[in-house]
Amino acid sequence: MAHDLPEGHTRITLGLGYEGSLYRGWQTQPCGQTIQDTLQQALHHFVGRPCMAVCAGRTDTGVHALQQVVHIDTPVQRSQQSWVRGLNSALPDTIRVQWAHPVSEGFHARFSARSRTYLYVVRNHPIASPFMAKRVGWVYRPLQLAPMQAAARSLVGHHDFSSFRSSQCQAAHPNRTLHQLDIIEQAPYFLFVFHANAFLHHMVRNIMGALISIGQARHSPEWISDLLEQRDRRLAAPTFAASGLYLADVNYPADHGLPRQPWSERLHALTGISIDAPRI
Repeated sequence: MAHDLPEGHTRITLGLGYEGSLYRGWQTQPCGQTIQDTLQQALHHFVGRPCMAVCAGRTDTGVHALQQVVHIDTPVQRSQQSWVRGLNSALPDTIRVQWAHPVSEGFHARFSARSRTYLYVVRNHPIASPFMAKRVGWVYRPLQLAPMQAAARSLVGHHDFSSFRSSQCQAAHPNRTLHQLDIIEQAPYFLFVFHANAFLHHMVRNIMGALISIGQARHSPEWISDLLEQRDRRLAAPTFAASGLYLADVNYPADHGLPRQPWSERLHALTGISIDAPRI
């Protein structure tokens, strides 16, 4: 559902990329050290009045975005390029507006989304990289691809994901449809691609903990199916680090006309990591 536009206002969507290690997630907090707070400060500076930004998905502390989508309602008329350049001049280097696009009042950044794609990037190497410490997850023991891929196949489909749900999750129910879970090895990296209709709080990071455990031969691939059936978070692996998690893409109906770019291109442009991406 979308909120009605105030008279004389236009709804604008923005595509954001950000490095989340310095921020306490998306959602505004009294400390002000969040993506939403920082963006709204830049909007206030650029527009000349308070402006609320509504996002497609709330990322947690330390989580990054290759493309977060937000919408704002504003009486100010600017060209699309002006929105990009003006906001970027008021934002820190760790947050960048990549595009701006006007939409109808029927568009809502969260509720109009059909699906979302998250990536988790793991660096599998005996020595942690000092340059990538906040941008990838690190596993020093060797990982085996085939067992992780076998386990991933059990997760695809419509399931009760209670075993992979944070105790702080506020979702009305634990059922989600995971359309795709691809695991790609391009040494020294493993890339995990999660494509779903929606995600529970910490769902990706909790699944990652289980997959890494399987990749290190601590559990068999069948363990994933057991966890799904048991629906008990206490029986699963610990939550994996936030540092390698990226909100990569948000999919909307084509009639909204939002810019489209493969997430693999954004990943390379923003991090320098090149991965042969599966189609979604």
